[in-house]
Amino acid sequence: MGGRVLVTGASGMLGGATADLLADHGWDVTVMQRRTAGGRHRESLGDIRDPDAVERAVRGQDAVVHLAAKVDVVGPWRDFVDVNVRGTRRVIEALRGHGGGRLVQVSSPSVAHSGHSLAGAGATPASPMRARGHYARTKAAAELFALEADSPDLAVTAVRPHLVWGPGDTQLVGRIAQRAHQGRLALVGPGTALVDTTYVDNAAEALVAALDSIDVARSQALVVTNGEPRPIGELVGDICRAVGAPAPRLRLPTPLAWGLGAAVEGVTALSERVPGLPTITQPPMTRFLAEQLSTAHWFDQRHTREVLDWRPRVSVDEGLTRL
Repeated sequence: MGGRVLVTGASGMLGGATADLLADHGWDVTVMQRRTAGGRHRESLGDIRDPDAVERAVRGQDAVVHLAAKVDVVGPWRDFVDVNVRGTRRVIEALRGHGGGRLVQVSSPSVAHSGHSLAGAGATPASPMRARGHYARTKAAAELFALEADSPDLAVTAVRPHLVWGPGDTQLVGRIAQRAHQGRLALVGPGTALVDTTYVDNAAEALVAALDSIDVARSQALVVTNGEPRPIGELVGDICRAVGAPAPRLRLPTPLAWGLGAAVEGVTALSERVPGLPTITQPPMTRFLAEQLSTAHWFDQRHTREVLDWRPRVSVDEGLTRL
C-alpha cells in the first residue's frame, strides 16, 4: 500500500528485517530505537518509555509496526510493565493524538499459553492472568490494550510470530549456541514435544502482509509460524549443527526442571529486592523455559494464511542452511 511507517524496536533482528522489507515494498520507513545504527532508514532516536520521544516518532506517520519490547526471561516486573504495557499505550495515544492510522502490534503466542500443550491451536484470547512469566503477562496485557483501541480512525491487528530465528539471532539461536559451547545446554523430558518456529524472513513478510491487509485483519490476533512442527530435541540438535556447536547431552526430567526453575526464580526475585546480592541475568532454567521445552506448541495456520494472503517462503531446512 505504501505510505509513511514507523518501526519500533528496529535494532532487533525481526525489527530490522521488517524495516528493510517495508522499504523494499515502497514504504517511507522511520525506525525508532535508542541508539543510532547508521542504516538505510530515517531514525527517530528515543526510548519507548519516554512519552515525548514516542510522540515525536509517531508524528507524521500513517502506520506503526510496534516491535519494541522487553523480552528477557527474568527482571523486575515494573520494567516489563513500563516497556511492554505502557510503551504500547504510549504508541496508541500518540497515534490517536495525530488522527489515527494503522497499528500492527507484534505480540507472542505465549500470551495465551498457560503451561499446557498447544497442538494445532489457533489464536486463543490473550490472558494476562493465565500467561506464564513477566514477559508473557505484560505482552498479553499490551495485546488486549491494542486490540481494544481498534476504531474507525485507528485500524489495529496483533500478529504473534512464534519463536523467530535466523542468522544474527541473539535470542533463541545465540543462547542455544552459547550454552551448548559451555556444556550447559539441557533438554527437558524426552525431547519429543512438537514445536513450531518461524524463520525471520517469513515473520517479516507476515508483518508486512498484516499492514497491507489490515482492513481484513483488523481487531484480530493472528499466530504466525512456518507451519513445520518438529520435535524439540531434533530442532535444538539441528540448530547446534548449523552453528557448529555440540549437541546437547544433558537431560532433565520435567518435574526436576520445573522445580529448578522455581528455585532460580525465587533467588532472582530475592536478588532484585536485596541490595548487594548478585543479579542473575541468564538463569539456567525458569518455570516458563521448562514448560516451553517440555510441552507441544504448534499452531493451525489456515486462518492466518487466508486473512493475510501470505505463505512462508523459507522452509526450516532452508533456514538451517542459511544459518
